[in-house]
Parts: sequence; structure tokens; C-alpha cells
Amino acid sequence: MARFSDLVAVMARLRSPEGCPWDRKQDHRSLRPCLLEEAYEVLEAIDRDDSQALRQELGDLLLQVVFHAQLAAEAGRFDIDDVVQGLRDKLIARHPHVFGDSSADTPEEVLHQWDGLKRRERGEDEDSTSLLTDVPKTLPALSRAQVVQRRAARAGHGRADDEVQASACAALGVLTRENPDPEQAQLALGELLLAAVDLARAAGLDAEQALRERVNTLITEFRRGEGGPSSTLGPTHGRASPG
Repeated sequence: MARFSDLVAVMARLRSPEGCPWDRKQDHRSLRPCLLEEAYEVLEAIDRDDSQALRQELGDLLLQVVFHAQLAAEAGRFDIDDVVQGLRDKLIARHPHVFGDSSADTPEEVLHQWDGLKRRERGEDEDSTSLLTDVPKTLPALSRAQVVQRRAARAGHGRADDEVQASACAALGVLTRENPDPEQAQLALGELLLAAVDLARAAGLDAEQALRERVNTLITEFRRGEGGPSSTLGPTHGRASPG
């Protein structure tokens, strides 16, 4: 059975002077599109409930982790062992209800405890809203809105349902006016989308997943209407390495 250390050794060989020219040319920035593509291909496999594809795509995603760790090791910053150790330590520290003497009986209590531990690690007080500052700016806008709103709600800063609904209605009113001001319409559209994400959160729904599934259905309907195949779009089969 292949060991994790075997995978690390293969990556080191690919990056060596006797290795692959393509792999040797890469750096953290050039691999950004590959990492994003592989993450989305994992989601695609999950959406299709395709276990064989998921196994393969998880391997491709793991390759990205090993690749970036190898680049860091060559620069003398850290290596894959540091990555694994850091993750292990974080999992233990963030789950004192499993590895310590605290208690958390529901998923909501776990999340509340997780946020509190994260604040204490940063030396922040309980009222701090800086948990929002580390939300990746590179996330798709809908996903980023979900993360921000969920964290804000857990910190007690979420909007009430009636406030969200009123905001959505007002935004819709602006957008449906005849010849609306472009700047006002842009702001209203952003508010309407934000309200939709807020309503999804309150209902326990994933807005990103809901929109992705609806777009897939739309593509199916379009293809059926033009007489083409009715299946939804498949994966792009992109690879992080020419091999």
C-alpha cells in the first residue's frame, strides 16, 4: 500500500533537477488556478454522488497541498510534516469537548466554542467582529456572503428576518423601476443578493449549492429545448500536472 511519505517523495523527485520541467517551473502563484480548479472538481464529484470520481479528485486536490508544501520546503519555510503537525494540533485544541474536559452537545455549541477559541488564540475579546476579516476575498461572492453572514449571526450581529425581507422588497422595487439609475440599481442588486443569502441562512439552506443546482437544471432545460442531450455539464477534467 502506498504511504503518504511515498507521495511526498514522488513530488520531491518531480521538483528535482532530474525531474519534470513543468513541475520545476511552478511556484505558489502559478498553481493558484490549479488549486481552485481541483477544489471545484471535488464539488462536482460530490454533486454527482460519484464515489470513483470523488476518490480521484480528492487525490488531485491533495497533490496541490503536497506541491505547495514542497515549494515551501525548498525555500526553507516549512514542510509537509509541519503542515500535518499544525493541523493535528489545531484539531485537538479546537475540540476540547472531545480531547479535553469541556462539553458541547450540539453542532451550534461546537461552532460557538470554536469561534471563542479562535478569538482567544488571537488575543481578542468576545465582542470582537474580526472573525470576519479572514474570510478569503477570493471566494465566489455568494459563498463569501454566506461565510460572512454565518459568522456575523453566530457573533450576535445577524439581521432579523423581517428586516431582511424589507430590504429585499426595497431592492426589488428599485430594480423594477423604469429606467433606474445605474448606480442605485447596482447597489440594489447587491442588497437583493445579500438578502437572498440571509434568507437561505435563516432557513438552513446553502445558497451557493441552491444556485448551482438551479443553473444545472436551467442548462438541462435549455438543451432539451434545443434538441440536444439533457445531461448537465460534466467536469472539465483539468489536471494540476501534465502527468
